[in-house]
Amino acid sequence: MDKNKLGLARAWIRRELEASSRFWLQYGMDEEHGGVYTCLTRDGRIFSTDKSVWMQGRCAWTYAFLCRLYGKREDWLEASRSCLQFMEEHCINRAAGGRMYFTVTADGKPLRQRRYCFSEGFYAIANAEYYGQTGDKTCLERARRAYQLVYDLNHGMPDPTGLGPKTIPETRTGRALADPMIFLNMTHVLRRVDPEQAELYDRYAAECVRDIFAFHHKPELRCTLETVGPNGEFLADITAGRVVNPGHDIECSWFLMEEANRTGDKALHQKAEQVFRMAAEAGWDKEYGGLLYFMDCKGLPPEAYEHDMKLWWPHNELLIASLMAYRDTGNEEYLDWFYRCLDYCKEHFADPEYGEWFGYLRRDGKPTEPPCKGSTFKGPFHVPRSLALADGLLGELLSE
Repeated sequence: MDKNKLGLARAWIRRELEASSRFWLQYGMDEEHGGVYTCLTRDGRIFSTDKSVWMQGRCAWTYAFLCRLYGKREDWLEASRSCLQFMEEHCINRAAGGRMYFTVTADGKPLRQRRYCFSEGFYAIANAEYYGQTGDKTCLERARRAYQLVYDLNHGMPDPTGLGPKTIPETRTGRALADPMIFLNMTHVLRRVDPEQAELYDRYAAECVRDIFAFHHKPELRCTLETVGPNGEFLADITAGRVVNPGHDIECSWFLMEEANRTGDKALHQKAEQVFRMAAEAGWDKEYGGLLYFMDCKGLPPEAYEHDMKLWWPHNELLIASLMAYRDTGNEEYLDWFYRCLDYCKEHFADPEYGEWFGYLRRDGKPTEPPCKGSTFKGPFHVPRSLALADGLLGELLSE
């Protein structure tokens, strides 16, 4: 381990974190209606005023989390509070059992309702993290309710929106990897700030781990599948059943490593490392570098048009997972993955002129034109989260 090289990496990461957190505060926060705009051009101009509900929750969580790591700052707490208040006032479909919208207008009028419950999940961790910084018990109760709602929806509760499943259930049903992996991460956040319910969180976390490995992880295929049958069946004859998202698998791997470290389960850590290695090795583009977005586990054509693009967030997850695996094991292979990914991000994603990272690259690493810094799906979350966690992991390594 070259500590000088690690120190240089940490210095760059800290500069990028400051630039990223400043970018969203400067250009994204809505002083009129509250909340955050995320459809921003390279230089921070708003190109759509519709608001992503995911991003309200993610933004609220991010700035409260930065306060936890680096100390409370009024502008960070205010950004978190603004997004929480906007969600509370505008983003909850109270006629549908507390389900949340997917997008709303600038002033909060509902636009879209989606079946999946990630809006509720990000609302839960946002309220939990804000409670952790302020002691606001109302936020803790909101977090607890939303957390349980997500669990119930993932375990057979009828959807109160009445939208129904995407496919005809008599013909085909299945499981999505996103459900247990995201809920596992939610559980880590809730447990950290709400130790009174540790027993519940421990039980739910164990269920998530079980489901990931019982149904989605397929060592015989050298991958972790996004979609499987209700009992983990490999849906080999349809494209959806063969989809591998390397970034998702890598993100899942560090959620699993966190749980393994918490419980002291070395066997689970080794399985999490396997999830990481399979995804990184299969997903890394041997010709141009960077992680491919989607793959077919049989090498057949993926249906998603963007399958060979390079998106920001899988690389953010690779930075976290590789450093965490290296810290925990000392295996230089993981440190090599960190530097490989860091070099790619420096060259292709980071924007030293305006700050923040480009979101969408073509396979050859050039940004799509015109380039953007945010969208309905990209806001102040993956980039600052990864940089903050990498900063902490590098700090641990440098202190050894």
